[in-house]
Amino acid sequence: MMKSLLLACCLLFTGAVQAAQPDPALVKQVNAFVDGWHDDAAHARMVYFDKMAPDGVYIGTDRSELWQREAFRAWGRKYFEGKKAAWIFHATRRNVHVSDDGKLVWFDELLDTENMGHCMASGVLRKTAGGFEILHYQLSIAVPNEVADQVTGLIKAAEAKAAAKPATGS
Repeated sequence: MMKSLLLACCLLFTGAVQAAQPDPALVKQVNAFVDGWHDDAAHARMVYFDKMAPDGVYIGTDRSELWQREAFRAWGRKYFEGKKAAWIFHATRRNVHVSDDGKLVWFDELLDTENMGHCMASGVLRKTAGGFEILHYQLSIAVPNEVADQVTGLIKAAEAKAAAKPATGS
């Protein structure tokens, strides 16, 4: 499954699946769907996870964060249950592209977030008879080039510290 999803993403970005000029009405639907998805997280509504395809993948900002939907739901439950908000993302720009057959939509977006500052993300949606579902979403923290060396230094130090920790367990 993961290989077929990666192949679909590669085909999208290499041009094997031609991108049609998106219909403004479709772009409006996509924006409403993705904005609604972000709003579900902002209001800690568990339906957030149901908007992902059963075989959908979410890639977070930590290198350990690569989940299929049910694993993502299990991990994220603690952020949704009994809270007013899980995480808050507001798109400030989104580019939408659609395959010629209209079955796949991909987008990239700039986000303002409440706890991580500026982020960037990209996603792939599948259009179904019931609407859209998220096949793939990847979130990254937008690091200004002026501080990239400092950030990569912090990452290297954190990874070295983690690697130096003795293994626990039996």
